[in-house]
Amino acid sequence: MALKNIFNKSTTELCIARLEKLKAETKPRWGKMNAPQMLAHLNVPYDMTYGEINPQFNAMTKLLLKWFVKPGVVGEKPYKKNSRTAPIFLIEGDRDFELEKSRLIENIKKTEQLGKDHFEGRDYVSFGKMTATEWSNLFYKHLDHHFTQFDI
Repeated sequence: MALKNIFNKSTTELCIARLEKLKAETKPRWGKMNAPQMLAHLNVPYDMTYGEINPQFNAMTKLLLKWFVKPGVVGEKPYKKNSRTAPIFLIEGDRDFELEKSRLIENIKKTEQLGKDHFEGRDYVSFGKMTATEWSNLFYKHLDHHFTQFDI
């Protein structure tokens, strides 16, 4: 079953509506992150995409990520609860709930506005060139996983 398309306005509206149900004190159904940390975590792939975070991977690491990690990240199969995450995605310490929420909403809107043509064939720092569908899956699947984690 195909995932929702992150480039569609209706998906943007759905994601934001779900996000609006989240409160700073909302407890997760699983995992260690609190709500502000989860929002900061969700901003990481956008920060990597839009140049706010620029991790450097050597050619071998990038190849291994492309072969072994990419299929699970951009495929349609949902993430498992309590899945391991890459160190760059680990969020520790206090985070500002409203700031992270605002940033995430802007990132979701920006991605939809740029549209699928902008993303088609574009490089992702960890996986190389990706299709617009892979980009959409990367963003939507991650959002949906953590929204489900927090029951929103």
